[in-house]
Amino acid sequence: MSMNRETVAVLDFETTGLSPNYGDRATEIAITLVRDGQVIDRYQSLMNAGRWIPSEVTYITGITNAMIAAAPPVAKVMREACQFVGNTPVVAHNASFDKKFWEAELAYLSLSSASKFACTMLLSRRIYPNSPNHKLSTLVQLLGLPQSGKAHRAMVDAEMTSHLWCRIQQDVSKAYSILNVNHAILLRAQKATRDKLPAYLKACSSST
Repeated sequence: MSMNRETVAVLDFETTGLSPNYGDRATEIAITLVRDGQVIDRYQSLMNAGRWIPSEVTYITGITNAMIAAAPPVAKVMREACQFVGNTPVVAHNASFDKKFWEAELAYLSLSSASKFACTMLLSRRIYPNSPNHKLSTLVQLLGLPQSGKAHRAMVDAEMTSHLWCRIQQDVSKAYSILNVNHAILLRAQKATRDKLPAYLKACSSST
């Protein structure tokens, strides 16, 4: 069993669209701090970046333009979120999406983050190859993880990703006898090809 005292920040954005490169902006952020298999703290807020939410996005997320109009300014929320994360390693599901928005929103404020993003979707493709797909909701159902609330709201997705991250740590620990399956190990694991992954994790086992 993994005895992991490392803290990670599990992050999820809701946004107006798919990419900040097209002018899309964040509408909601949620962050959980996870240590030793438990969520120990949470941060969540809607945010107003002055960008209209298309109706098809509202249909998916339930976040309306009226909700955003009443939300705190994006600058306030992102400064708080950046402070909340600090230098903690970050985890996200489909992390390339969240990383783009994290960096873009911080760049608007001339802030930067050195946090490295581990991706539970990339890890799941390697560790659970028989899953019918690697969407968060599919993996939660497949692995029997806790689920509450409406998917595609930031805190619900962040909490489900937190459970998935902890399960990945447990399963890798059990399969490869690695006592401390930390962020650094899994960050490298997500970049390994599936055929080379066992050798990499066995090497990790022999060094712990």
